[in-house]
Amino acid sequence: MNALETILLRKSIPLMEDPKPSKNQLKKIYKAGLRAPDHGGLNPWKFIEVSGDDRIKLGKKFVKITKKVKKNPSIELLNKVKKAPLRAPLIIIVVANIKKDSPIPKIEQILSAGAAAQNMMLACSSMGFYSIWRTGHLAFNEHINKSLKLNKSDVVIGYLYIGSSSKKIPTPKELKIEKFVKKLG
Repeated sequence: MNALETILLRKSIPLMEDPKPSKNQLKKIYKAGLRAPDHGGLNPWKFIEVSGDDRIKLGKKFVKITKKVKKNPSIELLNKVKKAPLRAPLIIIVVANIKKDSPIPKIEQILSAGAAAQNMMLACSSMGFYSIWRTGHLAFNEHINKSLKLNKSDVVIGYLYIGSSSKKIPTPKELKIEKFVKKLG
């Protein structure tokens, strides 16, 4: 599949199964992430790989964070976040590693980490894997930073769930370009 086909056919799905990318494939996925646009050459990103039983540990962290972030979370929500990491055989936590002493604004560094995440998702698609980028209350907060032993200047911008599917996945809905593009003047 060429690059444009990969972009146009990429689709997120909520539940995945094995197989996950091999070590060699993962290396290529990370390399794709490291090719993201990066104003100032700051490399403002970190990636945390979670698979196997570490997904259960991550689910326990999600429960603790949910109790801190949400007022009186329901049992249903706590069970949902506890099981969330089991939706795919691999999760890559994408972290914007903000360089505070840089003249490059924080938002540009976050966008660069986001571009790295998108490149990684496209690399997954090009290899026949599926992925979904999840955020919600478990991203962009200081509690997840503490739980993952990150720096105060780091920002968890999302979780890439990655894996395969034995189900037939419908093609993405085509959007009308005219709804999103206008000409100046």
